[in-house]
Amino acid sequence: MASADKGIRARFRVPYGEFQLDLDLQLPGRGVTALLGHSGSGKTTFLRCVAGLEQAREGFLEINGELWQDSARNHFLPTHRRALGYVFQEASLFEHLSVRRNLEYGMKRIPSQQRKVALDQALELLGIGHLLERMPARLSGGERQRVGIARALLTSPGLLLMDEPLAALDLKRKAEILPYLKRLHDELDIPILYVSHSPDEVARLADHLVVLEDGKALADGPIASMLARLDLPQAHEEDAGVVVQGEVRGYDADYRLLDLVLPGGSQLRITHPPVQPGEMLRVRIQARDVSLNLERPAHSSIVNLLPVTVQNQVEADNGAHVLVRLDMQGTPLLARVTRYSRDQLGLHEGQSLWAQIKSVALLA
Repeated sequence: MASADKGIRARFRVPYGEFQLDLDLQLPGRGVTALLGHSGSGKTTFLRCVAGLEQAREGFLEINGELWQDSARNHFLPTHRRALGYVFQEASLFEHLSVRRNLEYGMKRIPSQQRKVALDQALELLGIGHLLERMPARLSGGERQRVGIARALLTSPGLLLMDEPLAALDLKRKAEILPYLKRLHDELDIPILYVSHSPDEVARLADHLVVLEDGKALADGPIASMLARLDLPQAHEEDAGVVVQGEVRGYDADYRLLDLVLPGGSQLRITHPPVQPGEMLRVRIQARDVSLNLERPAHSSIVNLLPVTVQNQVEADNGAHVLVRLDMQGTPLLARVTRYSRDQLGLHEGQSLWAQIKSVALLA
């Protein structure tokens, strides 16, 4: 069964004693949608419902026009008939099979004429061509996970589910695998539902964000606008910040500074190796790295100094700070300042200020 509508339509109600998953979501049918929330918020339960591993008594699921579940019509497509790939925290490889044979196992599920991802393409995307003859026991954690992702891709899924795929890795291995996940986002037209506890992973990878709490969706929307909302929990985290995307306009080779122009015309200068003009890059600006001034400083070691307007503010959870949402020529920005500084500056809605951005993290 299919319809002409594109996108992911998911409605599930699943009771678990005191906990109940109760979601009604309309999500993009392409790109990466991240599900963010604390443990017990319902992220994994939602993925299991999408995969058909959990059958919600009240449920509806349509993926880009393909109907997978409609409890009102007693329709439920079993997991093995759903065109999906599932990547877990731990790569569940067959230990008695080489990497090559693990990958071939994924391919065997799909007739050759229906395959969307070729073996060579998966090897190149995940950088695992040199590992083909190795046994899983001889792989690092990051290598195992990349092989697991490649095997999921080789089932030619219409939807890829990723349940905290980096949670079991140390910081070094996470840094190793993130660029490969970014490539999947950029080069494959396969929608991804990505579960994570990590705001950094979400900022790097997601296009769309769903914030879950106690089995319900507090809000969902494009990543840039969601991270700048002061009414959502992530704005109160210590590493809260916004994600912005800009176009590379120039490069200062003497100082190794990249010029990035944001949609509203604001310009950021970032320490970075050369990048071709015209490329679009994503950056993350943490709220704690933004300071505010009533007047433009005459001399400062901080390179990025931009005019902003105060939109609104709320007190932070710790009682000592306030979170301020700013408009930077059409681009939202967050600043975390002390209540003392708020009072000294007399911060109020509509006030014009200068924002000094101490550090900009390039999420390329």
